[in-house]
Amino acid sequence: MYKINFIMRILSPKSLFLNASFIAFLTVSAHSQEKNIKVTQDPKFEQLLNEKRKINSSLTVNERYKIQIFNGDSENAKKMLQDFKKEFKTLDGTIVFNTPTYKVWIGNFKTKIEAERNLADLKKKYPNALLIKPGK
Repeated sequence: MYKINFIMRILSPKSLFLNASFIAFLTVSAHSQEKNIKVTQDPKFEQLLNEKRKINSSLTVNERYKIQIFNGDSENAKKMLQDFKKEFKTLDGTIVFNTPTYKVWIGNFKTKIEAERNLADLKKKYPNALLIKPGK
C-alpha cells in the first residue's frame, strides 16, 4: 500500500506540472546561447589559397593553349622560368618533365588567337618559342 501512495504522489497533477515546467526551463536555457560568431583568419591563408589555385591550374594538362619557351635540362629550365617570371609578371609559367627533357610552358590560353598574340610578344625575347596545345 505504501508503494501505491508513493507512486500516486509522484504522478499527482501538481508534481507532474512542476516536473514538466522544470524540464522545459532547462531545455530553453540550454538552447538560448548567443549566436554571435567571430571567425579570425590569417591573412596569409588567402594568399596561400591563390598560390594553390595557380599550381593546380598549371599542373593539369588540359585543352588550353600554352607557349613553350625552353626545352632542355633541369637546371637551365629552372633558370629560364625564374628569368621569365622577373620580366613577365602577368603570365604564369611552369616546368613540365617529359622524358628525357624539361620544358618551360607559359600561360593557359583559352583561344588560339590569344596564345598567338602572346607568342608574338614572347618571340622577341625567346626566338625559339612555339605554340603548343597539350593533350593533342
